[in-house]
Amino acid sequence: MSAPRRPSLAILIAVAGLGTFTLNAILPSMPGLQRAFGTSYAVVQLTLTVYLVGLALAQLAYGPLSDRFGRRPVLLAGLGIFLAGTVLCVAATSIEMLIAGRLVQAIGGGAGLVMARAMVRDLHAPERAAAMIAYLTMAVVVAPTLAPVVGGLFEDWLGWRATFVFILGLAALTWGAAYLFAFETLHEGRHQAEFASLFLSFWQLLRNRAFNGYAFQVAFITSAYFAFMGGAPYVMVDLMGRSPTDFGLYYVIISVTYVGANFATARLVKRLGIPRLIWAGICVALIGSLSLAVTEFSLGLTPLTLFGLMSIVSIGNGLCIPSGTAGAISADPRRVGAAAGLAGSMQIGFGAAASYLVGLMLADSARPLVLLIVVCVALSLASHVLGQRSSVRTPSRTS
Repeated sequence: MSAPRRPSLAILIAVAGLGTFTLNAILPSMPGLQRAFGTSYAVVQLTLTVYLVGLALAQLAYGPLSDRFGRRPVLLAGLGIFLAGTVLCVAATSIEMLIAGRLVQAIGGGAGLVMARAMVRDLHAPERAAAMIAYLTMAVVVAPTLAPVVGGLFEDWLGWRATFVFILGLAALTWGAAYLFAFETLHEGRHQAEFASLFLSFWQLLRNRAFNGYAFQVAFITSAYFAFMGGAPYVMVDLMGRSPTDFGLYYVIISVTYVGANFATARLVKRLGIPRLIWAGICVALIGSLSLAVTEFSLGLTPLTLFGLMSIVSIGNGLCIPSGTAGAISADPRRVGAAAGLAGSMQIGFGAAASYLVGLMLADSARPLVLLIVVCVALSLASHVLGQRSSVRTPSRTS
């Protein structure tokens, strides 16, 4: 009997990267959308916030669904929903229709994020999974790195609608590749009771101290990034007077440093262990966020200092997000899919709240943005401290 076929890292990168590419691609267009639809920046901000909320809610369902029915069918269904949402965005004639399309996109896009992580954990033990998630994240980040550059060029040359046409073609290719190459990884141990008792499954995870420590740490540190992502376009284009293309090019700094940190995580996690890498990542992120605040309140931020200092935060994120994610989804071996979904939902949901909050707070300076980033990093530190104190045993010792 031949061994079951395994999905390649390349296909997992493709399905996970589609959702993050789509999230970031419209960032340079947000000030333009405000003018095109004659609305406020806070309303346009909903194209980002609603997308994040959709991702968060969808991941709650995809994890347990995949524990019951398998990873492959859930992934293909989600990508189909994503295609339908993209068509709606292309055809949008009002900001409300565009926001609705973004919600449908997000509901579909959540499948790739959850299934890629769950498939990795199906195939590997916790610390090996942390390394693989780091490699996966490192490669997936290439997509959102390019997304603001691509979106900025489309916005300057052809307008925001061209960006969604490009995403539509990309989504069709991804669905076809997933159909051909995203092989099933859950060959045994499917749990019908966990799907039938969806909220009970989540409740069991939320009572797990190890899961809480890792999941809340990841959620808060990710919120610092999403706060930046929600506020930086306004700061760059409206307050600093730079173009959408400039924003996209500066954004590459953030992504390159994040990729490098994920590479370091993949190389170091087996030697140092998950908790130590998380400590290192949070400390680096705290240095970066405090440097942002000191610079803004003393000298005032420029594009170079804004993105340069935020890149220090992104290095911290690259060290602790894949490590914390692997710890969270390894906390309960019977609920890997549910844990991947709940941890991902918390990560994106907290990020959605941060991005919406920064949209409400920003006015005539970047100060609300940098203060919110500092608060998010501090809460991540507090979550990890509490998690390590209350957890008797961490997944990093159970590989």
